[in-house]
Amino acid sequence: MISVIILGAGNVATHLFEAFNNAENITVNQWYNRSLEPLQPFKNIVGITNDISQLKDADMYILAVSDDAISSLSSQLPFVNRLVVHTSGSVGIHELDKKNKRGIFYPLQTFSKDSDIDFSEVPICLEIEHKKDLSVLKDLATAINSKFYKVNSDQRSALHLAAVFVNNFTNQLYRIAHEITESESVNFNILKPLIKETANKINTLSPYLAQTGPAKRNDKKTIKKHLKALEKDIHKDIYELITKSIQQTHGKKL
Repeated sequence: MISVIILGAGNVATHLFEAFNNAENITVNQWYNRSLEPLQPFKNIVGITNDISQLKDADMYILAVSDDAISSLSSQLPFVNRLVVHTSGSVGIHELDKKNKRGIFYPLQTFSKDSDIDFSEVPICLEIEHKKDLSVLKDLATAINSKFYKVNSDQRSALHLAAVFVNNFTNQLYRIAHEITESESVNFNILKPLIKETANKINTLSPYLAQTGPAKRNDKKTIKKHLKALEKDIHKDIYELITKSIQQTHGKKL
């Protein structure tokens, strides 16, 4: 049985709590947040506290807080030589206070408050300061049915950067597409099968081979028509930049 204490009450912390609470081999000994209000719905399930000096013993302390809060919070922990990990993709392991054993338990997924997460579909990136502590991180990932990958700091940073492109940037492109369809009173849902098929292609094709569209074909007439139809300058800039990127990848010229 692995005992953990969660610090933080955001989307990642809440989804991790639910996964840990449903796992047979994990016990959540306590849940800390500086404000108790977001923890109130869970007070009958787990012990909650906003007093950091009252943290209980556990095998692992998981800081699921904002990137900017990790260093400060880790320095406030009222103990030494215990395993403390954070869940960030971009914060270095040495941002954790060196008075404790340091590690990273980074679930590479997008977390939204009202969206259920199946952790069997969430890869966990593990980084550890001392090799002897790796086994407990592996056991924790296994207990919630997640695949885990041991990575170094540079690899984790590269994954986080790549994730911004495939997730955050892609979602913004969905938002632009939504604006375009709304401008002509077209139902955005008509595009959803295309979105799903594009994502599904990555299971069998590389992104290079999966690419289609006017930029790859060097269809200058269609590209010109699209640019003329776009009303916002920023949307034109995005269209031109991504078109240029596709054409450079596939040996075309604007």
